[in-house]
Amino acid sequence: MKRVLIISPYFPPVNAADMQRIRMSLPYFKDFEWEAEVVTVDPRFTDMTQDPLLLKSLPADLPVHHVKAFDKSFTSKFGLGSIGIRSLWFYKRKVSQLLRHKTFDLIYFSTTQFPVCILGAFWKKKFNVPYVIDMQDPWHSDYYRDKPKHLQPPKYWFSYRLNKYLEPIAMQSVSGLISVSDSYTQVLDGRYPAIKTIPSATVTFGAFHKDLEIVAEVKDLPLLFSKSAGVKNLVYIGRGGSDMAPALNIFFNAFKKGLEEKPEVFKSFRLHFIGTSYAPAGQGVKTIIPIAKQFGLQDYVDEHTDRVPLYQGLYNLSCADGLLIPGSDDAAYTASKIYPYILTEKPLLGIFHEASSVVSIVRDCNAGEIISLQEAPDKAYKKVESYLAGILAGEKPRTDWKAFKPYTAREMTRKQCELFDEVLSFTNKI
Repeated sequence: MKRVLIISPYFPPVNAADMQRIRMSLPYFKDFEWEAEVVTVDPRFTDMTQDPLLLKSLPADLPVHHVKAFDKSFTSKFGLGSIGIRSLWFYKRKVSQLLRHKTFDLIYFSTTQFPVCILGAFWKKKFNVPYVIDMQDPWHSDYYRDKPKHLQPPKYWFSYRLNKYLEPIAMQSVSGLISVSDSYTQVLDGRYPAIKTIPSATVTFGAFHKDLEIVAEVKDLPLLFSKSAGVKNLVYIGRGGSDMAPALNIFFNAFKKGLEEKPEVFKSFRLHFIGTSYAPAGQGVKTIIPIAKQFGLQDYVDEHTDRVPLYQGLYNLSCADGLLIPGSDDAAYTASKIYPYILTEKPLLGIFHEASSVVSIVRDCNAGEIISLQEAPDKAYKKVESYLAGILAGEKPRTDWKAFKPYTAREMTRKQCELFDEVLSFTNKI
């Protein structure tokens, strides 16, 4: 049995998007001859939403090591609020201690808290342990560089320059790359020609059936919208942001037209957008409602900016009459949330860039309707009308579960472990 040490600053009970791959993979690593241990930041040092139910999804015998982090109230004075930076020194000390006393074949960074990845080069040099980085998002990106300042993330000026400096440190010695999108790897290949020869694989997040089983076991999860006679509820749970404005414009434009031309269909629906901001509770800025108001749809749309625990979110999805997913205008965008949406077996409508991997996943599995950002308004309207009319008629998805199997968490874990094996084989040849 080979052994992998996983670096994931966020981990259950913390409810963060970038730890979900690891959480859903851990039950299956042993199936592919890999034994895992995790090093994470003690939840006391994070301000992310926590969901104790997440612990139910972890293997009972999983070794988890906790590290500290510098207090955010102190480091944020210097613009260093990220958990990756605040925990860097503690990670260096703890993992070095583990590597002195235990044998690991591989270190796996699976996080979007990318600053911790620079430690891979240090540990590889000192302990001769190869490392793999999981590119769930771009690290150093020019995406927001030409955007107006009010559309850029907080402290963008600082983070852009920090990422530009740190990324090469991690990439110069990395032994393998996993990415959720081919384009992320292609960008890195262009920046660092030396990594073109190392093993790499595109592996999206997987569908984790156990989460729906846990939801079914819990009886007191709160519902964030009202269910009443004659009203059909469409629900989206996930972040908002300016990159989703094109998708929202398409849907709201079609919805407004429908209210005028087919009120008997459209007036029955209410739209609920939940967990749209990463800001602390009560401090999120609404990004959906302002667009809805431009179309005069504020009476049909509500937005709950606070992030919600995973299982509360899944419960709200399972209680919806239909699910709506507005995607990013970035062609490389991969919405990992697509899998739990499909597993709920609710009517699904996604609006994505035609090149997004979500489009092929939904179409291949016949799991819902897709509107491309490139589609003509009249065609988009017809799809929205048909989708809503189908809900009113009680139509259910006809998902091809055989076609869906390659997207399950177990199969995605298989791909990760195949990449791990390839890294060890490649390293031994050097």
